[in-house]
Amino acid sequence: MKTPSIAACMLLLSACLAVPNLLADDRGTLIFADDFERNESQEAKDEVGNGWGTNSERRAGGNKQVDLRDGAMYIYLHKDADHGVSVTHPAEFRNGSVEVKFMLEHEKDTLGLNFADLQCKEVWAGHLFKVVIGIKQTELADLKTGVMDLKTREARQADTLTAAQKAELKTKSKKFVHPLETGTWYTAVATINGDTLSVSIDGKEVGSFSSPGIAHPTKRMLRLAVHRNVVVDDLKIYARH
Repeated sequence: MKTPSIAACMLLLSACLAVPNLLADDRGTLIFADDFERNESQEAKDEVGNGWGTNSERRAGGNKQVDLRDGAMYIYLHKDADHGVSVTHPAEFRNGSVEVKFMLEHEKDTLGLNFADLQCKEVWAGHLFKVVIGIKQTELADLKTGVMDLKTREARQADTLTAAQKAELKTKSKKFVHPLETGTWYTAVATINGDTLSVSIDGKEVGSFSSPGIAHPTKRMLRLAVHRNVVVDDLKIYARH
């Protein structure tokens, strides 16, 4: 058998070394996935399954707000609800990403991806940071060092925020104009790397935002936060340590 030349060996080595670059945008280890291809045993109450929880019992009188049908998850705010719908799943990682297919059916619909740690007692209800995708724009916000910091929240409720505090709060979120169409499926990816949160939709970058709260060491829960209606499918959570 003919021995490969030095040049051929170098070419092969170069190709092997190039592989990591091809995988440079690898999102990490898949720690959770759901395609919602299942049926419910009844239609009166939420029955999401696969480890999901909802706040319908506590905030909507037990009325159904999450419906699995046609291989997707339909989330809608019940008329008796006193709070937006929260559909939760454990998701423990430091750095990582969430990928989700979604559809907004009305111009007022939004999809919120809320990252939380209920063990973090310095913020309200564990809120760390969020992504809110709407028809006209996408918002990225640091909640931990922003509006959900307990002292800041108390001052806001008491209307005692100082001018300096109000100015600081304005630096805790950023909005990006990114028009979408109603009734159209899109795929969003929210990526966390250190103190930076970035979002892309259908492979195109929407925007990035850096703030200290995003770097919270352990994200323990993903909340799908819905204040009107949204449809989601093919959700994946990746961790990169």
